[in-house]
Amino acid sequence: MPLEWRRGDYAISTDPARLDLGVIHGFLDRESYWAEGVTRDRVARSIERSLPFGLYDASGAQAGFARVVTDFTIFAWLCDVFVLEPHRGLGLGVWLVETVMSHPELQSLRQWLLGTKDAHGLYARFGFEPAEEPGRYLRVRRSEREIAGG
Repeated sequence: MPLEWRRGDYAISTDPARLDLGVIHGFLDRESYWAEGVTRDRVARSIERSLPFGLYDASGAQAGFARVVTDFTIFAWLCDVFVLEPHRGLGLGVWLVETVMSHPELQSLRQWLLGTKDAHGLYARFGFEPAEEPGRYLRVRRSEREIAGG
């Protein structure tokens, strides 16, 4: 069952039916450094397989987004966190992360992970810190072109 939180003229909801895929894809594809070039279909599938958090303004329009990839028991990866430009500077990013971290179904998790180039201070407020052993974590990274076979 989707949950909803309200603060002033804004709302956060986990209802995937409320998400504006065009806005989310547009931001990730054209404005993010981490998902540049991602296809709309890949964004849709990633949302379907995650716990999404949509941030909405008073009119119900998409103002931000975050999603959590998790097993709901041990581990979660917080990703695709953003607030659209017209809504920045109002503390909405902090509220969005606070809401994600306080979600009742995520309270038993032992480990959270995220990646960021520029928001370390935001995430530090919620207990995130640099990995103690950076060499311990490995990754495979492929470009959208490689995935598409080009």
